[in-house]
Amino acid sequence: MGVEVLGLWLPNPAVQFNRPPFLHLSPPTRASLVTSASLSSPPPTIQIVGGRSTPSWQGSGNDVYGGETDWIDFETDLYHWTKPLRPVQWYPGHIAKTERELKEQIKLMDVVIEVRDARIPLSTTHPQMDVWLGNRKRILVLNREDMISKADRNAWASYFARQGIKVVFSNGRLGMGTMKLSRFAKSLVASVNVKRRDKGLLSRPVRAGIVGYPNVGKSSLINRLLKRRMCPAAPRPGVTRELRWVRFGNELELLDSPGIIPMRISDQTAAIKLAICDDIGERSYDVTDVAAILVQILTKLPTVGAKALNKRYKIDADEFCGKIFIQKLSVHLFNGDTHQAAFRILSDFRKGKFGWAALERPPS
Repeated sequence: MGVEVLGLWLPNPAVQFNRPPFLHLSPPTRASLVTSASLSSPPPTIQIVGGRSTPSWQGSGNDVYGGETDWIDFETDLYHWTKPLRPVQWYPGHIAKTERELKEQIKLMDVVIEVRDARIPLSTTHPQMDVWLGNRKRILVLNREDMISKADRNAWASYFARQGIKVVFSNGRLGMGTMKLSRFAKSLVASVNVKRRDKGLLSRPVRAGIVGYPNVGKSSLINRLLKRRMCPAAPRPGVTRELRWVRFGNELELLDSPGIIPMRISDQTAAIKLAICDDIGERSYDVTDVAAILVQILTKLPTVGAKALNKRYKIDADEFCGKIFIQKLSVHLFNGDTHQAAFRILSDFRKGKFGWAALERPPS
C-alpha cells in the first residue's frame, strides 16, 4: 500500500483504499498514552467509531487537526509514523532509586503537586501515580502554558474540573501561575492544621511534594515559589538526581524530586511526544527520526501548518515525509549534516518558535 523511505512510510498514489466506517484499533492511543510493565492489568484500548474515507496520512495535504475527530486521526497517524522506528526507552539508574524513595516520602506528604507538560498532559503522568497518591490532596500544575492556546487551556481546565482536580497553569521560566499555586498550597495549610488542633496536636509545616516526569519544570517552579535559586534547574532531563526538602516560609515544606518515568513505555506514540517535547533523555531516541515526525505533525497542526515551516526555513515542507524536509534543510543550512538540521527543528519547537503547538487534546 506504500513504500518505505528512510524509515518512514510514503503513500503510493497508484493504490487507493478506504478506511472502513468502524475502525477498531488495538494499538493504544490518547486514552492510554503511557503504560508500565509493572501494571497489573493490561493497557486499555480505545475504540474509534467513524472516520474519513482515507487516512489523514494519505490525505490531500490540506487536512489539519482541528475537531475531536481530527485529533483521533492525529493519534492514528502518529501510530503509523512511529511503528517502523526503533522503540524509545529511557530509564537511567537514579530513577529506580528515586521511585523507591519517593513512594516512602509520599506517605509523609499532606499534599502532592504534580507537574505536567501542558503540551502533552496525558503523556507526562506516571501510570502508577493515582495508586501512589491514594486519597491525598492533589494540585495539578500544567507547566509551559505559553506554548498552548487559550482554547487548549480552557479545554484542559474543564476536563480536569470534571474529575475534581484543581489545575494551575504556569510558566516556570517566567514565574506565571506561581502566585495562584502558592495560594492553593497555603489554603491547604490551614485545613491540615485545623484538623491537627482538633485532635489536640500542635501545628506544623505542611509537607508538599512536587513530582512529575523529567524536565517538566519542577525545580524551576520551586525556585519561583521561593523567589531564589534553591534547586538546580536546566532545560534538559535528568538534572535533579536526589530528593530534597526545602522550606517555604514557616508553614510549608516542599520536596523537590527527580523526574520519574515508567521502566518501560509500551505506547510509542507517547514516547515520541516525550522526545519531541524534550521530556525524556536524548540518548533514548534518534534525533532525525523524531524531528521528521515533528515536521509531519507541524504541517497538519492548524496553529502552525506548512507555511510556518516555509517562512522560517525558506523551504517547502513535504507533509508526507519529514526526512525529505530535513535533508533539504541540512543542505540549505548545515552543509549536509542531517543531525544538525534535525536538532535545529526540535530546538525551535521546544523554544516556541512555531507559536502555539499542543500535541494533545482532552479525551471526549
